[in-house]
Amino acid sequence: MISSMLSFYGLKFHPFRPEVPIEGLHPRVAVEQFCKRVEFTISDGGFASITGDPGTGKSVALRLLAHYLGRQRDVIVGSIDHPQSRVADFYREMGDLFGVTLQHNNRWGGFKALRQRWAEHVASTLARPVLIVDEAQEMLSTVFNELRILASKEFDSRSLLCVIFAGDQRLPNRFRQPELLPLASRIRRRLSLDYAECGELKACLEHLLQAAGNSALITKDLKNTLAEHAAGNYRVLMNLADELLFEAYQREATHMDEKLFFDVFQPPLPKKRRTAKTKR
Repeated sequence: MISSMLSFYGLKFHPFRPEVPIEGLHPRVAVEQFCKRVEFTISDGGFASITGDPGTGKSVALRLLAHYLGRQRDVIVGSIDHPQSRVADFYREMGDLFGVTLQHNNRWGGFKALRQRWAEHVASTLARPVLIVDEAQEMLSTVFNELRILASKEFDSRSLLCVIFAGDQRLPNRFRQPELLPLASRIRRRLSLDYAECGELKACLEHLLQAAGNSALITKDLKNTLAEHAAGNYRVLMNLADELLFEAYQREATHMDEKLFFDVFQPPLPKKRRTAKTKR
């Protein structure tokens, strides 16, 4: 059904689903600036963080950052898929990411092997490997500290790794805990995402539709209405537009307008039944 719907509207991809291609992601100014700041971090390593409430654009920022860094010469970018792991499983995942065979019963050997691999990469390319940890608020404190020690060398004067943590507002609170203050003090680049203004939400819609191949799919008035009803949240905006696109296709409408919005999200109230008056 989705393929026929895309064909009906002349769309190259579904513009309101999370799996949009990289060219469909809206490059906000703050995110672009953060990517450039992180690029400078690659030369000497260290830690960075992206934080924000759900729906404020962390996933898009991470995808853009990974794409941006992946285009840089000799940069290896890996991401942690299971931040809740204990230390032993964390080492197994790190071994898979960076191509190092680790023994589950020899953590010291794994520690040395990973650091040796990173040191060799730094010596040959002058660029640090990059590790992205999404949903980092779920990471155990022991793993946070293991990663801090693992990535540093020569009494903390050298970093072997560039690490980007991303998470919701619980992550800054985690970093205020006494056992994580040594790590928090080492975070050099920070991006704090807030709820978007209406203009930013409309710009996101326009970018998506242009990249998808049908700029006229949504009327100007509907863009304003969607931006006003999304409460500054990109995820809410996409969910509203996704629902409207499905309904428009069901009606075989050539575009999406305000009337469709009010039909779908503000249906008329049912009429009250008139009760017969009883005679006295």
